[in-house]
Amino acid sequence: MALRTTDLLDSHPGLEACEAGLAHFGGVRRFAGPVVTVRCFEDNSRVRALLKTPGRGRVLVVDGGGSRRCALVGDVLAAAGHENGWVGIVVAGCVRDTVALAALPIGVLALGVQPRRSEKHDQGVEGIPLEILGARVRPGDHAYADEDGVVFSQQALPG
Repeated sequence: MALRTTDLLDSHPGLEACEAGLAHFGGVRRFAGPVVTVRCFEDNSRVRALLKTPGRGRVLVVDGGGSRRCALVGDVLAAAGHENGWVGIVVAGCVRDTVALAALPIGVLALGVQPRRSEKHDQGVEGIPLEILGARVRPGDHAYADEDGVVFSQQALPG
């Protein structure tokens, strides 16, 4: 990805940008693609289901409600995402298996680390508008992530 989030925000002041707080855990720090959204709270069933579908260069944006009590993504799900063509995962929540995540060729950003796994009750809602870390994001928007943060645009930006 040649585009930098700082340059995008300077050139397109109306873009949505996540507030500070996300950290990189995956082996890829720069990624971009169309957004798929899911809202789930301490239950990663829908995250698992989505990452097992063809990603086609998309980015999964997960609104975990900011919970730090359990992880919504670990190495198994991130590896499945990579194998299925997802380029990145942005989690307003926690991840686990950080050493293994760092070795995977997929972007993973999250608020923190929690070794406890999530519940599995098939809870969650896919394909809805979200507001995570002060940024509004809708299915089909485009995510741009790098070392400086995450930016969302309603359309793909040239670059």
